[in-house]
Amino acid sequence: MDTAVSSQLRPRFGLRLMLTFIALFLLPAMASAALIAYRGGPKSWRDYDGSARSSLPAAAVHPEARVLVMAGRTRGWKGAVALHSWIVIKPANANSWRRYDVVGWGGSPVRTNYWGPDIWFGERPEVVLDLKGASAEALIPRIEAAIKDYRYANDGDYRMWPGPNSNTFIAAVLRAVPEIGVTLPSNAIGRDYRPLPYVGFTDSGTGIEASLWGLLGIKLGWVEGVELNFLGLVAGFDLRQPGVKLPGFGTLAPAGRTATAATLPNN
Repeated sequence: MDTAVSSQLRPRFGLRLMLTFIALFLLPAMASAALIAYRGGPKSWRDYDGSARSSLPAAAVHPEARVLVMAGRTRGWKGAVALHSWIVIKPANANSWRRYDVVGWGGSPVRTNYWGPDIWFGERPEVVLDLKGASAEALIPRIEAAIKDYRYANDGDYRMWPGPNSNTFIAAVLRAVPEIGVTLPSNAIGRDYRPLPYVGFTDSGTGIEASLWGLLGIKLGWVEGVELNFLGLVAGFDLRQPGVKLPGFGTLAPAGRTATAATLPNN
């Protein structure tokens, strides 16, 4: 009798698992692709508004230090599920902004000032972090050291999926400076890439994580929230600023929510 019951339960469990997978990962990704198609289809990197200019003030008239992390939709159909991220730095009294990206074409993947500081193929990005003043100034040397020490900076190191890519780069910088207290959006595919299986603290140090090369994983943390990762697609919940994380969409939260940095010491 027990064997018969067990054999009946196994198909039901398998069906529920498959339906859960479809609901959490496939349907949101397909809906995101459908939304892009409805808006006229994906934009090529060749098709963008080249007249767009930065909305940031000139560095020379903005004396305080500043650190920004930004993210924008990738080009083509991969933009249905993925973002590209970068970091912008300006020490106190500096005369120029310094933007750092990782790209997948020609030479070292790490590029400096390849585009304007807050422009991504003619569009305005999402601001993940905007840190100013003494807190920014104190952390800039460590951020720049993390950029210099990025391990995948050689020609040929870049890999779009599962990484190391542009999001792997920014995640490595944030991991090196956990006091920043932010994480990349859940649809920044590649942010969880690691060269080996990993079990330990999350990047922010506020939770725990288990991951297989960024392809399969689970996180639970105050900054990261609750996340399930399947082949780079992430579903879960944001705990600190309540919202739902869905593949393709990132975090869906009440209107007007903005990303903010954790309070940092001014020393």
